[in-house]
Amino acid sequence: MNIVNGNIGNLVMLVTTIVSLGLSILFLRKSKHSLSLLLLIFAGLILRITISSDQYLHPHDEKYHALVAKNLIDHPLKPTLYENPIHKIDYTDWSCNHIWLHKQPLPLWCMAVSIYILGNNEFAVRTPSIILSCIAIWLIYQISLFFFKGKSERKTAWIAALLMTINGLVLELTGGRIATDHYDIFFMFFILAGIYFSAKHVISGKRIYSLLIGLSIGLAILTKWLPALIVIPIWLMIAFDSKKFSKSEIILNLLVITAIATAVFLPWQLYIYSHFPTEASYTASYNIKHFTEVLDNQTGEFWFYLARMGTNYGELIFLPLIFILIRYFKNKKDFKLFSLIIWIFIPLIFFSIAKTKMQAYILFIAPALFIISAWFVTYLTDKAIDGKHKFIDFALAILIIVLPIRYSIERIKPFSAENKNPDWVQTLKKLNNSKLPKNTLLFNHPYPIEAMFYLDCTAYSSLPPTDSLSKYYSEGYNIIIYNQTNVPEEILNVKDYQILYNK
Repeated sequence: MNIVNGNIGNLVMLVTTIVSLGLSILFLRKSKHSLSLLLLIFAGLILRITISSDQYLHPHDEKYHALVAKNLIDHPLKPTLYENPIHKIDYTDWSCNHIWLHKQPLPLWCMAVSIYILGNNEFAVRTPSIILSCIAIWLIYQISLFFFKGKSERKTAWIAALLMTINGLVLELTGGRIATDHYDIFFMFFILAGIYFSAKHVISGKRIYSLLIGLSIGLAILTKWLPALIVIPIWLMIAFDSKKFSKSEIILNLLVITAIATAVFLPWQLYIYSHFPTEASYTASYNIKHFTEVLDNQTGEFWFYLARMGTNYGELIFLPLIFILIRYFKNKKDFKLFSLIIWIFIPLIFFSIAKTKMQAYILFIAPALFIISAWFVTYLTDKAIDGKHKFIDFALAILIIVLPIRYSIERIKPFSAENKNPDWVQTLKKLNNSKLPKNTLLFNHPYPIEAMFYLDCTAYSSLPPTDSLSKYYSEGYNIIIYNQTNVPEEILNVKDYQILYNK
């Protein structure tokens, strides 16, 4: 029944999305640009809500982020995974430690606020990413208008925003379905915000935008650390291109940006080193190892990210990349165009050199890929009107858009037979509704991290030592053992979720 209902819901989603996109195109042709963009964002919202409707936490990495966020509600400055561990904790194992500094705190704080407002559920965990991902559609539209002026600028901006709307990788990360999930959505958003404010700064010259650039960079660092500094060379290039600023003004603005960014991200770093020095020092060294060592078996050849681009952005993504390089080398004084090249190629080269590789690590270059793809599509369609190779130009333009849509559908899996509300989650939620006693210990559960998110308990996948049960009871713990075939008879022979000892 869950699968049938899910398929009906997905069908409604697809129809609503197609209608919204169709109306958006109609209003674009009528030059009603604000309404066209609004419908595009609405289509993006529908897609993001749909892919976020799984009623369980995904195994890597969403369940960890969700549990830490839940715990932060009670103590925002103390990130914990195992809130009340009863076993000795290995602080070097981020998947089962106590003080959890494996990631920067900003996305966790936002998820904690969402859980506090919307309740302890999966959708609350994903809501911040849904919101930021939708705002990103608007941001990329505005940034595209800044980079490309002319008679087709609105069409270019709309296509760039469309590619953000339907991109399968962005959607999967928004829904928490794949590794690095909400963190890379947050990081992409704040990079986008920094570049948007850079464009506004160049257009207006107002100092307030320097402050907002610094704020965006600081928040991006509080999300995924120093790659956020990519915003600074992009800002420098478009500032040089504008010819509005003297060298002294550029230096002054750079100091303001740096000072604000530092004021945003530095306090947390100082705080964790003073309060959790052992964990903070280990985490810092572990982060550096991403560049020098293969961690968690996440590796690949130097061309790993180039190979993934075809899947994540369509097989023809390399044509816009070649196109922008050719256009730049024809006019090397075009610093605005060079800023797009910096946005794409510096992270691409840096992360290709790094030993640890995961496809979403360079998600923050995706908006630049969408922008240059839209520019190339506009170039092809405008050229095709009076050109000799109309069919080829139109076919390439269509494929650059259609191929990512195909991958988007494959990632959303609208008619998959997968159960989005598995029985083990329903069991945990029912147990939660029964209001467990305080100090509950849950043993032998295959999903201990998820169990601690849904329940107020301490959970382990292992069985308790037989000689420890009386000890736990005497210390006031309420003990539950999940019944599986591997439970020895001398420990327990009961139905699912029964209290072993209970005062």
